[in-house]
Amino acid sequence: MKYGLKKELAVGLVLVMFVLLLAACGGNNKEETASASVLEEISIADLEKKAKEEGSVVSVGMPDSWANWKDTWMDLQIKYTLTHTDTDMSSAEEIAKFEAEKDKPTADIGDVGISFGPVAVEKGVTQAYKTTYWDEIPTWAKDSDGHWIVGYQGSISFLTNTKLVPTPPQSWEDLKNGDYKIIVGDVTKAAQAQMAVLAAAIAFGGDESNIEPGIAYFEDLAKKGRLSNAEASLANIEKGEVQVTLLWDFNALNYSDQLGKDKFNVAIPKEGSVVSGYATIINKYAPHANAAKLAREYILSDAGQINLAKGYARPIRDNVKLPDDVAAKLLPKEAYNNVKPVGDYKVWEETAKIIPQLWQERVLVHMN
Repeated sequence: MKYGLKKELAVGLVLVMFVLLLAACGGNNKEETASASVLEEISIADLEKKAKEEGSVVSVGMPDSWANWKDTWMDLQIKYTLTHTDTDMSSAEEIAKFEAEKDKPTADIGDVGISFGPVAVEKGVTQAYKTTYWDEIPTWAKDSDGHWIVGYQGSISFLTNTKLVPTPPQSWEDLKNGDYKIIVGDVTKAAQAQMAVLAAAIAFGGDESNIEPGIAYFEDLAKKGRLSNAEASLANIEKGEVQVTLLWDFNALNYSDQLGKDKFNVAIPKEGSVVSGYATIINKYAPHANAAKLAREYILSDAGQINLAKGYARPIRDNVKLPDDVAAKLLPKEAYNNVKPVGDYKVWEETAKIIPQLWQERVLVHMN
């Protein structure tokens, strides 16, 4: 079943949007054109019309297999006749592409880790669009001007092979007191692994400016021989080489579903964890800017949020009613009572720079 935008939007309810648009100033210099922005009022009906005229939306880092993007692209094609192509790449690569191609742009919209949103804004490669759902997005999950908006959120969780660990850990304290191996991932490079360290820090009184409780926690586990260097791949997990893995909940739930919920437990640690998300950024130089804005509008609609939940990603809008079969894919809301967002991503960006060295000096030295 395909879900459209809200009925009132479909009939063209006019809502004022303050967005940065490319100014029609002539010439071939796209950078000059893009910087000469104007404020324009636009209705959903007009946005849909302009997007249909553009006829296409080109994304980066939003492949069909990630967070069930395929259903959203299919809906946009059926509902608005927008064709779609994607090139999968990292958050940093997406921003670099927007910047490098400003004179001959090819991409319209990207999906980046939330910490990369401010980076994209600082580099001047984004344009703003708040959408009609602006007031329903938490403050931590959006740029104040609408240059980036989180579409779905995730929290660090424990994925436990219950054949290997019959009593799966439900808290950081449980994890510490076990006798099984734990995989964190490559903390020197991977954002997910670094967020696991932050999650532990949050659980024990730290935050993005005080990572010490998290480093100390994993240092203790390493000294006890509890940390594994094995890769947290689906293949290794399926073969039974992984006992407990720290992952984003949407990855853990996906793996659990694929391998059998009766064999794998997913838990958000009770003391606390971090909640973060992935945000859409619209290319300042987008060749199909209206189609990109309409895509963001749809992603944040009930239908778009349900599509993401089908891919195990928790919607950013709390008031979306998920179908029972889709809700069953996710953990209950009460599991997230003690999760906290990063308060200041600029502070976290600086902390993340020192984590690799701390991990090398305090944790890896104790691992085989």
